[in-house]
Amino acid sequence: MALRRRGILHLMKKNIPLIILTLILILLPSTPFAQVQTRLRVIRASNVGAGVDPVLRDVHSQLGSLFNFTSYRLLRDESLSLSLNQPVSISAREGRITIEINLVRLQKGFSELRIRVVREEKEILNTQVRLSPGRTVLIGGPKLREGVIIYALSARV
Repeated sequence: MALRRRGILHLMKKNIPLIILTLILILLPSTPFAQVQTRLRVIRASNVGAGVDPVLRDVHSQLGSLFNFTSYRLLRDESLSLSLNQPVSISAREGRITIEINLVRLQKGFSELRIRVVREEKEILNTQVRLSPGRTVLIGGPKLREGVIIYALSARV
């Protein structure tokens, strides 16, 4: 019996590093490594002229139902890879306007993003949105002389 006990103890001591590594891998949450591929389109909406940029055809009906402008022009189209709690900032208009996007939650079927827009060091928008794969969320942004900026966000989870 004592010989058997010593054999078990020897086997356990020999495999302790493997057991610890296995426990660490099991207990580590997988979400910090999760990423969401997000598309951000910056759109200028105004009543100067008429027409919709051809690359905005997929959101044209949404734009028309939410905003009352005659012209929609794409200013910027960015593909972003967002990681949990690691904000990404994009500067526009010579650095005077910055949009910060932060993935705050990721679940099966949707991602939750915190959106902050800062103009000349003043926060002008702070909101949180849920994005489902294949859907686009439109956010009315800062005013411009002849219209507004609209942010179109879409994600693939």
